Amino acid sequence: MITGVYGSTISSYLTLEEKRIHTAVDASKVRYLFKFTNDLTKTVKYAYGVKSTTNDRYVKNTFAHNATENIFTGAINFKPYGFWSYEVYEVTFIGTVGLNDTNAPNSETEILSVHNDNGVVKGKVEEGKLYIQETAGSEQIKYTQHTTTETNYLHTN
Repeated sequence: MITGVYGSTISSYLTLEEKRIHTAVDASKVRYLFKFTNDLTKTVKYAYGVKSTTNDRYVKNTFAHNATENIFTGAINFKPYGFWSYEVYEVTFIGTVGLNDTNAPNSETEILSVHNDNGVVKGKVEEGKLYIQETAGSEQIKYTQHTTTETNYLHTN
């Protein structure tokens, strides 16, 4: 599980390197497309994590909070707070790695024209939960105890 505080940079350390699908390309030619789905609203957001560290067993990707989202720079706004599900897709390049609207897929189902500089989604390599906690204020959803009283078989609160 990944945890983060709303408004801050979030880092993920995931075992993506040992789950790689397209092992014929160098690790420098691989990027990871994250698909985030909010558990409450079912809002779906995509972002390429900024890949900063690749080790034998894990890959570090970071996401920067920004009200103006950009799928290619890892700028994302995790609102509403709470639990999000995430899926991670491996995207590989043969030529130059270019994270932009022309050369990188915007979702796990987008297929770009065949070209060495265009990324190809190879498949899902990780899934899990992300929890975003708020920085101030009260919870977005407040749970209260339901006390039932019965009058002529009508249930009231």
